[in-house]
Amino acid sequence: MNETLVAPAIEAPTEAETAFETLYRSSRDDLFAYAAGLLRDRSAAEEVTAQAFERAYRRRASFDPRRGSRRAWLFGIARNAALDELRRRRRHAELLAEPGADPDAGAEPAEAALRRSLIRTAIAELPARDRELVALKYFAGLDNAEIATVLSISESNAGTRLHRAIEKLREACDEG
Repeated sequence: MNETLVAPAIEAPTEAETAFETLYRSSRDDLFAYAAGLLRDRSAAEEVTAQAFERAYRRRASFDPRRGSRRAWLFGIARNAALDELRRRRRHAELLAEPGADPDAGAEPAEAALRRSLIRTAIAELPARDRELVALKYFAGLDNAEIATVLSISESNAGTRLHRAIEKLREACDEG
């Protein structure tokens, strides 16, 4: 009996799978930075990032482009995962390090290190709502339209709230 082994055919990824992979590759670092900025806890941010991508993958068929970009949709899912984590913890953890920062990367000039410490402290003292805006804008790199979609507010409201949060940060840094 002459049996020929045939390797199973590998199916090409679907359009949805390709779109999700592209979304993952383009957003993973920003999503982690957002979660780390919001949660102020690196390990919790890693967990929330993984949960957000898992939830997004399971719900990828429910994405509706009329409601915003895939990126804004993903950050909405991440926001819900982060809020779930905050509710579970019911405590505030200190931001251990800048997202993506290597603590052993070498000594910074004293003035720059002091400024970074001042900014971290000022961010930590912001109300959670303002801290989230700063995290979405500067850690995740979302534009005001994407922030508005994530928070379910108007774009002008997102811009106004962000402006006020930045003013609070400036005042706190000037006082420090």
